[in-house]
Amino acid sequence: MKLSVLGATGQSGQFLVSQALQQGHEVTALVRNITKLTIQHKNLKVVEANIFSAEQLSGHFQGQDAVISCLGFPYKVFSAISGYTDSMESVVAAMRLARVNRVITMTSWYTSPESGQNAPLMVRFLLLPLIRSVLTNMNQMENYLEKECSDLSWTVVRPPGLQNVPATDREILTHEGYFVPDPNGYPVTNSVARGDVARFMLSLLNSNEWIKKGVAMCTN
Repeated sequence: MKLSVLGATGQSGQFLVSQALQQGHEVTALVRNITKLTIQHKNLKVVEANIFSAEQLSGHFQGQDAVISCLGFPYKVFSAISGYTDSMESVVAAMRLARVNRVITMTSWYTSPESGQNAPLMVRFLLLPLIRSVLTNMNQMENYLEKECSDLSWTVVRPPGLQNVPATDREILTHEGYFVPDPNGYPVTNSVARGDVARFMLSLLNSNEWIKKGVAMCTN
């Protein structure tokens, strides 16, 4: 397939680009700084683009089969952030202009405000309050896709804490919700390999199971 990848210079994005190329996809990486992506491949095109400009993005989306976003934005302790919603609104507008239908994006476990009630104490009382600005904007983006993008085939992938390690051969566990629960309703893990998140996101290109849904994932 022909894929446009946003956030390709980030840690998750680089795993995804590498795996996509290994699988034979043609990848256009839309980045803010082309010097930050050191991967080289005959099927990789790297272009500078403003992720907040639908006009710029639409030109690069022409002829693409899908858009995959690994964009991430830093948290702020004392103020809100809007990068997730701002960028997705531009992406969606560009997709409509370019007539691209499929978008896969990643957020996180616990984006819904009450979904962390059964998380471990350190996560619930230290981590989640610290990154609440990120989780809130992720949740706003998820709601935007659900309410405003019925014409698109979107999927939101929600992983737990990200480890900067390659893909494993572990089974991927999924749950339609804000975390993957064990039989007692508690999270089955706290982390996942970035490479496995990339592996799962690419697998969605060949599946209709999670169209217009948010899916929490991890490995066993």
